[in-house]
Amino acid sequence: MTLTPSTPSVPGHTCSSCGARHDEPPMHYAAPAPSYWTPEMESEPDCLLSPDQCVIHAEHYFARGTVEIPVRGTDEVFSWGVWVSLSRENFGRMSDRWDTPGREHEAPYFGWLSTELPVYAPTTLNLKTYVHTRPIGERPRVELQPTAHPLAVEQRKGIGTDRVRELAELLLHG
Repeated sequence: MTLTPSTPSVPGHTCSSCGARHDEPPMHYAAPAPSYWTPEMESEPDCLLSPDQCVIHAEHYFARGTVEIPVRGTDEVFSWGVWVSLSRENFGRMSDRWDTPGREHEAPYFGWLSTELPVYAPTTLNLKTYVHTRPIGERPRVELQPTAHPLAVEQRKGIGTDRVRELAELLLHG
């Protein structure tokens, strides 16, 4: 899976991987699809992949959201664009309210993280989550249930700017 970087905002540094000067590391990386999606599914009638929702074989339902991690000592937030599997019922409820003002007042939906973030061990697949709907035009916020998993710990405690740079180097240079 390829994670795509977006807008940078933490001050530049010299990359320990390539030795080049990078002005600023990206603060957001996003997965284009759930880890269970394959390109062959695009042509299957019971599969759908849109920028915000995914259905696989009319059995598995996913919504796109963000895992936000505060950057300690700054006003910045580092985020992962991820996919979360939802029950058919919750997916339908979320879809029915997708364009409804006030949808952010919905109770959170339970889901399973369905994005493999390669910089974490053990796997991030199937971590338990709560999906918090936000106002129209904003992707849901994904809250990991509090466990000892490194991603869940980072979401609760935040990360430093050194960790932001480390993540950028790992993701940009493998």
